[in-house]
Amino acid sequence: MHDDLISKPAIEVKNLQKVYLARDKKKIQKTALKGINLTINKGEIFGLLGPNGAGKSTFINILAGLVIKSNGEVNINGYNLDTSVREARQSIGVVPQELTLDPFFSPRDSLELQAGMYGVRKKDRKTKEILSALKLTDVANGYARRMSGGMKRRLMVGKAMVHSPPILVLDEPTAGVDVELRRHLWEMVQDLNNKGTTILLTTHYIEEAEQLCDRIGILNDGNLVACDTKDKLVSLIDKKELIVKLQENFISIPDSLKDLKPIIVDKKTIKFIYQPSNLNFHKILKKINSSKLNIIDFEINETDLEEVFLSITQKNSSINL
Repeated sequence: MHDDLISKPAIEVKNLQKVYLARDKKKIQKTALKGINLTINKGEIFGLLGPNGAGKSTFINILAGLVIKSNGEVNINGYNLDTSVREARQSIGVVPQELTLDPFFSPRDSLELQAGMYGVRKKDRKTKEILSALKLTDVANGYARRMSGGMKRRLMVGKAMVHSPPILVLDEPTAGVDVELRRHLWEMVQDLNNKGTTILLTTHYIEEAEQLCDRIGILNDGNLVACDTKDKLVSLIDKKELIVKLQENFISIPDSLKDLKPIIVDKKTIKFIYQPSNLNFHKILKKINSSKLNIIDFEINETDLEEVFLSITQKNSSINL
């Protein structure tokens, strides 16, 4: 690869737009993407989150060449999707959410056929290695229809890997799978990433994005409304909860604490919601101590990514980005 391509991002989109035209002129056309600008670096695991209808599938399908963009620029592994179509598509492997397997093909035949469709010569194919990595060697020659759901999901990943793409896109890969398979898939994803593969992941399981992704983007109504590391996204919401457990029951909130607007959880528990930028929790504890309430325990609940996601995507909320 040329040095100028090595230095390019894995995926770079500029002002990416997609408008689905209505067949009936009386119906309103649908704008799925409203000018997306996004750079995904080589070697990272990037998570793309968003509610249903946010534009995630359209974005992925444009990268895969299944949907034609209305406007904007798309570069994959340094190759422009308009002027270097073959090179761009060779640089990416896409694992769709739906299982698309021929039930009468064996896993080995499926991988061989897929490799042939990508123009991989027989001597360069890695069918045996992929089957081994996906733990499908024992069922390599059986019918796909007899495989378990987990095996079929792994085979879908294998089909996307036959041409050794430097970029792998996983669209809701763990939707509807059990805990054990989900854990195995994530181990496989992390292993691929450790070997240099760039991963673009869409998921509805926000805790997975928190654990796996280097950076996270949030799509909402066709717009990229946030994009950063988990910690920086969480910091967008200036809120913490301090839960205080007391030694004895209390009858009423002391006057000295009323300005903190405490919430009574039960007879021995009080909750304070505060903004760290305006109030240090040590000051709250100092006030509680001065009120002569005996504390036996306390905990601080931090904002998590799920709360950020809901705050950003709810219709009537806004965060300054």
